[in-house]
Amino acid sequence: MHSDEVRVRSSARGSDEERRTGLEGHLSVFVGRLIVDGLVQRCTLQGRFALSFPSRTDRAGRRHPCVRRIEDDARVAIEREFLEQLGQHPDLDVATEEPR
Repeated sequence: MHSDEVRVRSSARGSDEERRTGLEGHLSVFVGRLIVDGLVQRCTLQGRFALSFPSRTDRAGRRHPCVRRIEDDARVAIEREFLEQLGQHPDLDVATEEPR
């Protein structure tokens, strides 16, 4: 993924309460010629940063992603690019940790 394909449009730090639960901030990003809102930067229990992508919940309580990565390699590349743009270390392992 190249930085001209994906870039952070805006970011807002989470509230003190959100940050206590691991939610670091909210992102709006450019992906090519699209704007994707609703990404969330989280800090895992292991202290690593990860991104959560937007989803909606249906009446039965099932979650459905609004934006999906085709494969896990794409998720890792996208996370690394955005975290690098946010000043995080791009060499962090963002592969599998669950948000706290």
